[in-house]
Amino acid sequence: MAIVDLRYARAFAAVVSEQKLDAVAVQGQLNDFAATLEGSADLREVLEDPSIPEQQKLRVLDAIAGRLGMSPATRNFLAVITHHQRLHELRQILEAYLALADEATGVAEAEIVTARPLDDSNRHLLEQQVAKLAGGQHVRATYREDASLLGGAVVRIGSTVYDGSVRGQLQQLKQRLVAARA
Repeated sequence: MAIVDLRYARAFAAVVSEQKLDAVAVQGQLNDFAATLEGSADLREVLEDPSIPEQQKLRVLDAIAGRLGMSPATRNFLAVITHHQRLHELRQILEAYLALADEATGVAEAEIVTARPLDDSNRHLLEQQVAKLAGGQHVRATYREDASLLGGAVVRIGSTVYDGSVRGQLQQLKQRLVAARA
């Protein structure tokens, strides 16, 4: 993460905090705008072209903000990024902002890998257990499947990995048997 991205993210996080805005709604607005920007080469061309007058860019930004139901603070933040010609870094700034918002609200990111898809009930139960591992924090989980696990799950929270898979247990058993023979 670039220092510049982090500066913009910190500044916006401070605005969200000072104005007591709904952080989840703001994240959604930024994600919606980023998706709109990524999906339209014409929009990127207009907003990133330094030869197009800033007032014209702001009119385009206002039209999009209206359609997406953006808060004035979010719109102003995007106007600042556009003015400083940093719109091409929006995804990185957004990632930095999300990390800061998660830290402020006590949310932990967890990657959960299972052998098979889980239904909503099992996901909820697993996320409760992962929250305990994360020190009681709320958990935002992303799921992947890996049939080679055979069963169970592997959970990554930050740099810590918890391997509760059948494959992992079999590997541990193998290591103990090999160590006992030596």
